[in-house]
Amino acid sequence: MGVKIRVRPSKLLTRTPHRPGQAGLEASWERHNAEWREPAQIASLWRDAAATDPRLLGCVAHGRWWETLAACDVTLLVTREYEHLVMALNAGGARPVITYLPLPHPSGLTVDRVRGIVHLASTRNPNQVIDLVPVTGLLPRLDVKVEPLRDRPLVPVRARFFPGCLYLHDMAMIGSELHAAAVGQNAVVRLGDGAGAERVWWPRCIETESGPLFGRNHIQLNSIAAGANLATSYFSASADRVTARRPGQRNFPVDRRGVVFSGATREPIARGLTRPHSARLSGGKIWVDDSGYGGLSVVEGRRCLTVARLAGWTRGLCFCGSIAFVGTSRVLPRFRQYAPGLDVDASVCGVHAVDAASGNVLGSLIWPLGNQIFAVDWVPTPFASGFPFKAGRRASAREKKFFYAFEARKEKNG
Repeated sequence: MGVKIRVRPSKLLTRTPHRPGQAGLEASWERHNAEWREPAQIASLWRDAAATDPRLLGCVAHGRWWETLAACDVTLLVTREYEHLVMALNAGGARPVITYLPLPHPSGLTVDRVRGIVHLASTRNPNQVIDLVPVTGLLPRLDVKVEPLRDRPLVPVRARFFPGCLYLHDMAMIGSELHAAAVGQNAVVRLGDGAGAERVWWPRCIETESGPLFGRNHIQLNSIAAGANLATSYFSASADRVTARRPGQRNFPVDRRGVVFSGATREPIARGLTRPHSARLSGGKIWVDDSGYGGLSVVEGRRCLTVARLAGWTRGLCFCGSIAFVGTSRVLPRFRQYAPGLDVDASVCGVHAVDAASGNVLGSLIWPLGNQIFAVDWVPTPFASGFPFKAGRRASAREKKFFYAFEARKEKNG
Protein backbone atom coordinates (compact mmCIF):
# COMPACT_ATOMS: atom_id res chain seq x y z
CA MET A 1 0.00 0.00 0.00
CA GLY A 2 1.49 3.34 -1.01
CA VAL A 3 2.07 6.23 1.31
CA LYS A 4 0.19 9.40 0.50
CA ILE A 5 2.19 12.60 0.74
CA ARG A 6 0.31 15.85 0.85
CA VAL A 7 2.19 18.75 -0.69
CA ARG A 8 1.10 22.23 0.35
CA PRO A 9 1.82 24.81 -2.34
CA SER A 10 4.21 27.52 -1.29
CA LYS A 11 2.67 30.91 -0.65
CA LEU A 12 5.60 32.40 -2.51
CA LEU A 13 4.66 30.44 -5.63
CA THR A 14 0.92 31.02 -5.41
CA ARG A 15 0.93 34.69 -4.45
CA THR A 16 0.05 36.98 -7.34
CA PRO A 17 3.16 39.07 -8.05
CA HIS A 18 3.01 42.82 -8.19
CA ARG A 19 2.82 43.83 -11.83
CA PRO A 20 4.27 47.24 -12.62
CA GLY A 21 2.64 49.32 -15.27
CA GLN A 22 3.70 49.00 -18.90
CA ALA A 23 5.63 52.27 -18.71
CA GLY A 24 7.63 50.98 -15.76
CA LEU A 25 8.39 47.70 -17.52
CA GLU A 26 9.55 49.42 -20.68
CA ALA A 27 11.82 51.76 -18.69
CA SER A 28 13.37 48.76 -16.94
CA TRP A 29 13.89 46.94 -20.23
CA GLU A 30 15.52 50.00 -21.78
CA ARG A 31 17.87 50.31 -18.82
CA HIS A 32 18.86 46.65 -19.06
CA ASN A 33 19.37 46.96 -22.81
CA ALA A 34 21.72 49.93 -22.36
CA GLU A 35 23.90 48.25 -19.72
CA TRP A 36 27.25 46.54 -20.49
CA ARG A 37 27.72 48.24 -23.85
CA GLU A 38 31.16 49.75 -23.30
CA PRO A 39 34.03 47.56 -24.63
CA ALA A 40 36.19 48.50 -21.63
CA GLN A 41 33.61 46.94 -19.32
CA ILE A 42 33.40 43.72 -21.29
CA ALA A 43 37.14 43.32 -21.87
CA SER A 44 37.82 43.63 -18.13
CA LEU A 45 34.57 42.09 -16.77
CA TRP A 46 34.32 45.24 -14.65
CA ARG A 47 31.33 47.61 -14.77
CA ASP A 48 33.27 50.76 -13.78
CA ALA A 49 36.09 50.23 -16.30
CA ALA A 50 34.49 52.73 -18.68
CA ALA A 51 34.86 55.51 -16.10
CA THR A 52 38.69 55.76 -15.92
CA ASP A 53 39.61 59.20 -14.62
CA PRO A 54 41.56 60.85 -17.49
CA ARG A 55 43.62 62.82 -14.99
CA LEU A 56 45.34 59.59 -13.94
CA LEU A 57 46.74 59.27 -17.46
CA GLY A 58 48.42 62.68 -17.55
CA CYS A 59 52.22 62.42 -17.51
CA VAL A 60 55.40 64.48 -17.74
CA ALA A 61 58.61 63.31 -19.45
CA HIS A 62 62.04 64.26 -18.12
CA GLY A 63 65.45 63.95 -19.75
CA ARG A 64 65.78 61.69 -22.77
CA TRP A 65 62.91 59.41 -21.81
CA TRP A 66 61.19 59.08 -25.19
CA GLU A 67 64.47 59.04 -27.11
CA THR A 68 65.77 56.18 -24.93
CA LEU A 69 62.55 54.20 -25.35
CA ALA A 70 62.61 54.74 -29.12
CA ALA A 71 66.22 53.56 -29.34
CA CYS A 72 65.23 50.34 -27.56
CA ASP A 73 62.43 49.82 -30.12
CA VAL A 74 60.11 48.35 -27.51
CA THR A 75 56.61 48.94 -26.20
CA LEU A 76 56.90 49.25 -22.43
CA LEU A 77 54.10 47.71 -20.36
CA VAL A 78 53.43 49.03 -16.85
CA THR A 79 50.89 47.87 -14.26
CA ARG A 80 49.48 50.54 -11.95
CA GLU A 81 47.77 48.34 -9.42
CA TYR A 82 45.92 50.77 -7.15
CA GLU A 83 44.55 52.76 -10.11
CA HIS A 84 43.47 49.50 -11.80
CA LEU A 85 45.31 50.27 -15.05
CA VAL A 86 47.77 48.60 -17.36
CA MET A 87 49.68 51.17 -19.41
CA ALA A 88 51.66 50.86 -22.64
CA LEU A 89 54.30 53.38 -23.70
CA ASN A 90 55.35 53.46 -27.34
CA ALA A 91 57.79 55.83 -29.02
CA GLY A 92 58.11 54.03 -32.35
CA GLY A 93 55.98 56.39 -34.46
CA ALA A 94 56.06 60.04 -35.39
CA ARG A 95 55.02 60.93 -31.85
CA PRO A 96 54.82 58.98 -28.57
CA VAL A 97 51.61 57.10 -27.91
CA ILE A 98 50.26 56.15 -24.47
CA THR A 99 47.52 53.53 -24.28
CA TYR A 100 45.86 51.61 -21.48
CA LEU A 101 43.50 48.84 -20.43
CA PRO A 102 41.45 49.00 -17.21
CA LEU A 103 41.78 45.85 -15.09
CA PRO A 104 41.10 45.19 -11.40
CA HIS A 105 44.27 45.66 -9.34
CA PRO A 106 46.85 44.40 -11.88
CA SER A 107 50.13 43.30 -10.33
CA GLY A 108 52.60 40.83 -11.86
CA LEU A 109 53.29 40.91 -15.60
CA THR A 110 55.48 38.71 -17.77
CA VAL A 111 55.91 37.95 -21.45
CA ASP A 112 56.10 34.48 -22.96
CA ARG A 113 58.44 35.41 -25.80
CA VAL A 114 58.20 31.96 -27.40
CA ARG A 115 54.41 31.68 -27.62
CA GLY A 116 53.76 35.40 -27.97
CA ILE A 117 51.51 35.85 -24.92
CA VAL A 118 51.48 38.53 -22.23
CA HIS A 119 50.44 37.09 -18.85
CA LEU A 120 49.09 39.40 -16.19
CA ALA A 121 47.94 38.82 -12.60
CA SER A 122 44.85 40.58 -11.25
CA THR A 123 44.89 40.21 -7.48
CA ARG A 124 41.46 41.06 -6.25
CA ASN A 125 39.56 38.16 -4.69
CA PRO A 126 39.36 35.81 -6.55
CA ASN A 127 42.72 36.24 -8.26
CA GLN A 128 42.80 36.13 -12.04
CA VAL A 129 45.51 35.45 -14.59
CA ILE A 130 44.73 37.18 -17.86
CA ASP A 131 46.34 36.28 -21.20
CA LEU A 132 46.75 39.00 -23.83
CA VAL A 133 47.83 38.71 -27.46
CA PRO A 134 48.14 41.33 -30.22
CA VAL A 135 45.36 41.93 -32.71
CA THR A 136 46.56 40.74 -36.09
CA GLY A 137 43.71 41.95 -38.27
CA LEU A 138 40.03 42.75 -38.60
CA LEU A 139 37.41 40.34 -39.81
CA PRO A 140 35.71 41.44 -43.07
CA ARG A 141 32.09 42.44 -42.43
CA LEU A 142 29.07 43.40 -44.52
CA ASP A 143 27.06 44.84 -41.63
CA VAL A 144 29.50 47.57 -40.56
CA LYS A 145 32.33 49.48 -42.17
CA VAL A 146 35.48 48.76 -40.21
CA GLU A 147 38.48 51.09 -40.55
CA PRO A 148 41.77 49.51 -41.59
CA LEU A 149 43.94 48.35 -38.70
CA ARG A 150 46.73 50.87 -38.13
CA ASP A 151 48.37 49.27 -35.11
CA ARG A 152 48.57 46.03 -33.15
CA PRO A 153 47.04 46.51 -29.70
CA LEU A 154 47.06 43.77 -27.07
CA VAL A 155 43.65 42.36 -26.15
CA PRO A 156 42.61 39.83 -23.49
CA VAL A 157 41.78 36.41 -24.92
CA ARG A 158 41.57 34.31 -21.75
CA ALA A 159 41.09 34.72 -18.01
CA ARG A 160 41.58 32.05 -15.35
CA PHE A 161 40.36 32.36 -11.78
CA PHE A 162 42.30 31.29 -8.67
CA PRO A 163 41.66 31.53 -4.92
CA GLY A 164 42.41 34.94 -3.48
CA CYS A 165 44.53 33.36 -0.72
CA LEU A 166 47.24 32.73 -3.31
CA TYR A 167 47.74 36.51 -3.37
CA LEU A 168 49.54 36.35 -6.71
CA HIS A 169 52.30 38.91 -7.16
CA ASP A 170 55.24 38.58 -9.53
CA MET A 171 54.88 36.46 -12.70
CA ALA A 172 57.70 34.80 -14.63
CA MET A 173 58.41 32.28 -17.34
CA ILE A 174 60.74 29.67 -15.83
CA GLY A 175 61.80 27.53 -18.74
CA SER A 176 58.68 27.22 -20.86
CA GLU A 177 56.17 27.32 -18.00
CA LEU A 178 54.35 30.17 -16.29
CA HIS A 179 55.09 30.64 -12.59
CA ALA A 180 53.92 33.12 -9.98
CA ALA A 181 54.88 34.20 -6.50
CA ALA A 182 52.01 33.11 -4.25
CA VAL A 183 52.67 35.53 -1.41
CA GLY A 184 49.76 34.24 0.63
CA GLN A 185 51.33 30.78 0.71
CA ASN A 186 55.05 31.70 1.04
CA ALA A 187 55.66 29.71 -2.14
CA VAL A 188 56.11 29.78 -5.88
CA VAL A 189 53.38 28.13 -7.92
CA ARG A 190 53.28 26.74 -11.44
CA LEU A 191 50.25 27.77 -13.46
CA GLY A 192 49.57 25.20 -16.17
CA ASP A 193 47.11 25.55 -19.01
CA GLY A 194 44.39 23.93 -16.93
CA ALA A 195 42.82 25.02 -13.68
CA GLY A 196 44.66 25.14 -10.39
CA ALA A 197 48.07 26.21 -9.14
CA GLU A 198 50.76 23.74 -8.12
CA ARG A 199 53.24 24.68 -5.39
CA VAL A 200 56.70 23.88 -6.76
CA TRP A 201 59.18 25.85 -4.61
CA TRP A 202 59.40 27.40 -1.16
CA PRO A 203 62.25 28.54 1.11
CA ARG A 204 63.57 26.28 3.81
CA CYS A 205 62.68 28.81 6.52
CA ILE A 206 58.93 28.03 6.36
CA GLU A 207 59.40 24.31 7.02
CA THR A 208 58.39 22.93 10.43
CA GLU A 209 58.09 19.49 11.98
CA SER A 210 54.45 19.40 10.92
CA GLY A 211 55.18 20.55 7.37
CA PRO A 212 55.67 23.80 5.43
CA LEU A 213 53.64 26.84 6.51
CA PHE A 214 51.41 27.53 3.52
CA GLY A 215 48.38 28.81 5.42
CA ARG A 216 49.34 32.47 5.91
CA ASN A 217 51.75 35.07 4.57
CA HIS A 218 54.79 35.11 6.86
CA ILE A 219 57.71 36.47 4.81
CA GLN A 220 56.30 38.39 1.79
CA LEU A 221 57.92 36.14 -0.82
CA ASN A 222 57.08 38.35 -3.76
CA SER A 223 59.39 38.18 -6.78
CA ILE A 224 61.11 35.82 -9.19
CA ALA A 225 64.42 36.23 -11.01
CA ALA A 226 63.67 33.57 -13.57
CA GLY A 227 66.38 31.18 -14.73
CA ALA A 228 66.16 28.19 -17.03
CA ASN A 229 64.66 26.17 -14.19
CA LEU A 230 63.79 26.53 -10.51
CA ALA A 231 67.31 25.61 -9.36
CA THR A 232 68.86 28.42 -11.39
CA SER A 233 66.24 30.98 -10.34
CA TYR A 234 66.25 33.38 -7.39
CA PHE A 235 63.47 34.80 -5.23
CA SER A 236 63.13 37.89 -3.02
CA ALA A 237 61.34 38.19 0.30
CA SER A 238 61.01 40.74 3.10
CA ALA A 239 62.25 38.27 5.72
CA ASP A 240 63.75 34.81 6.14
CA ARG A 241 62.32 34.05 9.58
CA VAL A 242 58.80 33.13 10.63
CA THR A 243 57.75 35.16 13.67
CA ALA A 244 54.55 36.23 15.38
CA ARG A 245 54.70 39.48 13.41
CA ARG A 246 53.50 39.28 9.84
CA PRO A 247 53.71 41.43 6.68
CA GLY A 248 50.97 44.02 6.70
CA GLN A 249 51.20 44.60 10.43
CA ARG A 250 52.63 47.92 11.54
CA ASN A 251 55.17 46.26 13.82
CA PHE A 252 56.52 43.87 11.18
CA PRO A 253 60.30 44.59 11.12
CA VAL A 254 61.60 45.46 7.67
CA ASP A 255 64.74 47.59 7.80
CA ARG A 256 67.56 45.54 6.20
CA ARG A 257 65.67 42.30 6.87
CA GLY A 258 65.02 41.49 3.19
CA VAL A 259 66.80 38.67 1.40
CA VAL A 260 67.33 36.99 -1.95
CA PHE A 261 66.89 33.21 -1.87
CA SER A 262 68.72 30.71 -4.06
CA GLY A 263 66.42 28.38 -5.96
CA ALA A 264 68.95 25.56 -5.60
CA THR A 265 69.62 25.73 -1.83
CA ARG A 266 66.39 27.45 -0.72
CA GLU A 267 68.56 29.56 1.59
CA PRO A 268 69.43 33.29 1.42
CA ILE A 269 72.39 34.20 -0.76
CA ALA A 270 72.17 37.95 -0.09
CA ARG A 271 70.83 40.09 2.76
CA GLY A 272 70.48 43.72 3.79
CA LEU A 273 67.47 44.69 1.66
CA THR A 274 64.34 46.50 2.80
CA ARG A 275 61.05 45.19 1.40
CA PRO A 276 62.70 44.03 -1.85
CA HIS A 277 60.75 43.51 -5.08
CA SER A 278 61.22 42.63 -8.74
CA ALA A 279 64.31 40.39 -8.64
CA ARG A 280 65.66 39.83 -12.16
CA LEU A 281 68.57 38.13 -13.94
CA SER A 282 70.43 40.22 -16.49
CA GLY A 283 73.98 40.08 -17.79
CA GLY A 284 74.72 37.10 -15.57
CA LYS A 285 73.89 39.09 -12.44
CA ILE A 286 71.00 39.19 -9.97
CA TRP A 287 69.29 42.57 -9.80
CA VAL A 288 66.61 43.63 -7.33
CA ASP A 289 64.64 46.70 -6.27
CA ASP A 290 65.52 47.72 -2.72
CA SER A 291 62.08 49.28 -2.31
CA GLY A 292 62.30 50.80 1.17
CA TYR A 293 65.36 52.83 0.17
CA GLY A 294 64.35 53.63 -3.42
CA GLY A 295 67.29 51.62 -4.74
CA LEU A 296 68.15 49.59 -7.79
CA SER A 297 70.65 47.02 -6.51
CA VAL A 298 72.85 44.25 -7.86
CA VAL A 299 74.04 41.20 -5.94
CA GLU A 300 77.83 41.00 -5.63
CA GLY A 301 78.98 38.04 -3.57
CA ARG A 302 76.65 38.00 -0.59
CA ARG A 303 76.04 41.74 -0.63
CA CYS A 304 73.54 43.91 -2.45
CA LEU A 305 75.21 47.00 -3.90
CA THR A 306 73.14 50.06 -4.79
CA VAL A 307 73.55 51.08 -8.44
CA ALA A 308 71.00 53.91 -8.47
CA ARG A 309 68.68 55.69 -6.05
CA LEU A 310 65.34 57.00 -7.23
CA ALA A 311 62.63 59.23 -5.79
CA GLY A 312 60.12 56.64 -4.71
CA TRP A 313 59.38 53.09 -3.64
CA THR A 314 61.19 51.06 -6.31
CA ARG A 315 59.07 48.25 -7.68
CA GLY A 316 58.90 47.00 -11.27
CA LEU A 317 62.08 46.17 -13.19
CA CYS A 318 63.02 44.93 -16.63
CA PHE A 319 66.10 45.12 -18.83
CA CYS A 320 66.45 45.97 -22.48
CA GLY A 321 70.12 45.49 -23.23
CA SER A 322 72.05 47.72 -20.85
CA ILE A 323 69.02 49.84 -19.98
CA ALA A 324 67.09 49.08 -16.79
CA PHE A 325 63.51 50.32 -16.72
CA VAL A 326 62.61 50.84 -13.06
CA GLY A 327 59.24 51.77 -11.59
CA THR A 328 58.78 54.02 -8.57
CA SER A 329 55.64 54.46 -6.49
CA ARG A 330 54.34 56.76 -3.84
CA VAL A 331 54.25 55.29 -0.36
CA LEU A 332 50.81 54.56 1.03
CA PRO A 333 50.34 56.42 4.34
CA ARG A 334 49.67 53.22 6.29
CA PHE A 335 53.01 51.80 5.10
CA ARG A 336 55.32 54.76 5.83
CA GLN A 337 57.22 52.64 8.34
CA TYR A 338 58.16 50.27 5.50
CA ALA A 339 60.19 52.99 3.74
CA PRO A 340 62.84 54.11 6.26
CA GLY A 341 65.21 55.22 3.51
CA LEU A 342 62.79 57.43 1.57
CA ASP A 343 61.56 60.97 1.70
CA VAL A 344 58.00 59.70 1.56
CA ASP A 345 56.43 63.08 0.72
CA ALA A 346 58.79 63.55 -2.25
CA SER A 347 58.14 60.11 -3.76
CA VAL A 348 56.78 59.99 -7.31
CA CYS A 349 54.88 57.52 -9.45
CA GLY A 350 56.85 56.92 -12.63
CA VAL A 351 59.18 54.82 -14.74
CA HIS A 352 62.87 55.59 -15.14
CA ALA A 353 65.43 54.55 -17.76
CA VAL A 354 68.67 53.79 -15.93
CA ASP A 355 72.05 52.99 -17.48
CA ALA A 356 72.82 49.77 -15.61
CA ALA A 357 76.56 50.21 -16.01
CA SER A 358 76.83 53.72 -14.59
CA GLY A 359 73.62 54.10 -12.61
CA ASN A 360 72.83 57.32 -14.45
CA VAL A 361 69.15 58.10 -15.00
CA LEU A 362 68.72 58.77 -18.71
CA GLY A 363 65.10 59.85 -18.54
CA SER A 364 61.87 59.46 -16.61
CA LEU A 365 58.13 59.49 -17.21
CA ILE A 366 56.15 60.73 -14.21
CA TRP A 367 52.40 60.50 -13.55
CA PRO A 368 51.78 63.48 -11.20
CA LEU A 369 48.49 62.00 -9.95
CA GLY A 370 49.73 58.42 -10.08
CA ASN A 371 50.03 56.13 -7.10
CA GLN A 372 51.42 52.59 -7.26
CA ILE A 373 53.40 50.76 -9.94
CA PHE A 374 53.94 47.04 -9.60
CA ALA A 375 55.47 45.54 -12.76
CA VAL A 376 57.35 46.71 -15.84
CA ASP A 377 58.11 44.60 -18.91
CA TRP A 378 58.44 45.07 -22.64
CA VAL A 379 57.52 43.62 -26.01
CA PRO A 380 59.12 44.51 -29.34
CA THR A 381 57.32 47.41 -31.00
CA PRO A 382 56.60 45.42 -34.20
CA PHE A 383 54.94 42.72 -32.07
CA ALA A 384 52.48 44.99 -30.23
CA SER A 385 51.85 48.72 -30.21
CA GLY A 386 50.04 48.93 -26.88
CA PHE A 387 46.44 48.59 -25.70
CA PRO A 388 43.10 49.44 -27.34
CA PHE A 389 42.32 52.61 -25.36
CA LYS A 390 44.30 55.79 -25.96
CA ALA A 391 45.04 58.43 -23.37
CA GLY A 392 43.36 61.70 -24.26
CA ARG A 393 40.14 62.04 -26.22
CA ARG A 394 38.36 58.68 -26.49
CA ALA A 395 37.00 57.47 -29.85
CA SER A 396 34.12 55.34 -28.53
CA ALA A 397 32.61 54.52 -31.92
CA ARG A 398 35.96 53.34 -33.25
CA GLU A 399 36.58 51.26 -30.11
CA LYS A 400 33.22 49.51 -30.49
CA LYS A 401 33.91 48.68 -34.13
CA PHE A 402 37.35 47.42 -33.21
CA PHE A 403 36.07 45.03 -30.56
CA TYR A 404 33.27 43.94 -32.87
CA ALA A 405 35.62 42.65 -35.55
CA PHE A 406 39.13 42.13 -34.13
CA GLU A 407 41.08 39.00 -34.95
CA ALA A 408 43.85 37.85 -32.62
CA ARG A 409 46.20 34.96 -33.21
CA LYS A 410 49.02 33.90 -30.95
CA GLU A 411 52.34 34.75 -32.56
CA LYS A 412 55.97 34.48 -31.53
CA ASN A 413 57.36 37.86 -30.58
CA GLY A 414 61.09 37.11 -30.50
